[in-house]
Amino acid sequence: MTETTPLAIIVLAAGKGTRMKSDLHKVLHPIAGRPMLMHLLASAAQLAPERQVVVAGHGRDQLEKALGSSATIAVQDPQLGTAHAVQQAEGALAGFDGDVLILYGDVPFVRTETMQAMIARLHEADSPAAVVLGFEPADPLQYGRVITEGSHIVKMVEHKDATEEERQCRTCNSGLMALRSADLFGLLARVGNDNAQGEYYLPDVVNIALADGRTCAVVVTADEDEVAGINSRAELAKAEARWQQRRRAQAMADGATLIAPKTVWFAWDTKIGRDVLIEPNVFFGPGVTVADNVTIHAFSHLEGATLAEGVQIGPYARLRPGAVLEEKAKVGNFVEIKNAVLHKGAKANHLTYLGDADVGAGANIGAGTITCNYDGYFKHKTIIGERAFIGSNSALIAPVKIGADAIVAAGSAVSRDVGDGELRMVRAEQLVKPGWADRFHDAMKKKKG
Repeated sequence: MTETTPLAIIVLAAGKGTRMKSDLHKVLHPIAGRPMLMHLLASAAQLAPERQVVVAGHGRDQLEKALGSSATIAVQDPQLGTAHAVQQAEGALAGFDGDVLILYGDVPFVRTETMQAMIARLHEADSPAAVVLGFEPADPLQYGRVITEGSHIVKMVEHKDATEEERQCRTCNSGLMALRSADLFGLLARVGNDNAQGEYYLPDVVNIALADGRTCAVVVTADEDEVAGINSRAELAKAEARWQQRRRAQAMADGATLIAPKTVWFAWDTKIGRDVLIEPNVFFGPGVTVADNVTIHAFSHLEGATLAEGVQIGPYARLRPGAVLEEKAKVGNFVEIKNAVLHKGAKANHLTYLGDADVGAGANIGAGTITCNYDGYFKHKTIIGERAFIGSNSALIAPVKIGADAIVAAGSAVSRDVGDGELRMVRAEQLVKPGWADRFHDAMKKKKG
């Protein structure tokens, strides 16, 4: 692709995905917390396409909602094959003059570099009419073959139509192609459906161009996983496993320690700093940023959270969206944080819920403390001052403010503001009845006997 050649992306996503057994569109099933289609479009976006068209059929409404204005939806109805699907993008590409890259929504991990190589091959001196992405699997199975001489295609053939000699060819067809818009729709118009399925197949554009005496070329990826399609829940799980394996390796290469890598699960956008220690069985949902020198103990769950340098969390900590832990803050076992900030050095070590809260630097939150942030209709905020000490089993009933250096006595239910340096004790007076328990036990034993 030259600097002056615009690019359009066509993504085929009209299949029903019946093997997924799901009401959710196949290409919207997530991998690492992100729909597989969005993984693909993110890679394509690095090529700065001028237009993006997603060809939909079943589940069109879901795709429109997911894509918003980022792509044009073209509809394939009825669905008569891959060539017919690409034809449906013709209206959306009216007036476009440039290169066209054809991708598949259920093949989400094609690298930007591979897409770029296909476009670059389109502009080499022999000026091929079409560039096909090939791959060489360990087991060619029933894949269609790309018969070549060097990088030039001699013939595209489906497995069932191939001779035994042709089946010995290791280069298989991924289905991905690059063509010029000036060639694409003219070639598509000549594709027939004289085959067992009565469908219009995209690879036929290559054979038509070859019959015209034109050159077609292949670019071969060395990574079979890059072009693996996802058609079932089992294949989705395998894709997730492959993605996680690579992300774990990247995290360790970047300077993080994963004690049991296979038990750590990242999201597509997880950011991990250097000298981060991640213990076993930690799960990252989307939106987590972890700075340097952070320790995440075992069985912790993080989503939408930001951890500054030197933070420690867990084991068994849960950080929900909006959780912000500043430098050297500490969150211990069975603590849940939601939409709350723990400023520098603040601590909540045990059995605590902090929601819609601002916890000052150096404050200490005792075990069993909760912020009562929801009244059944609205959320309210709790503000805890610097160096405040909140005793165990306290309930802070928002909206409420606890001043700097204040102390809330254990077991208090605080519904009014506490001033700086104050002690607040909210307890009923203790009542003592000598001998009452002994008499109670005697009476109960007689009844039971």
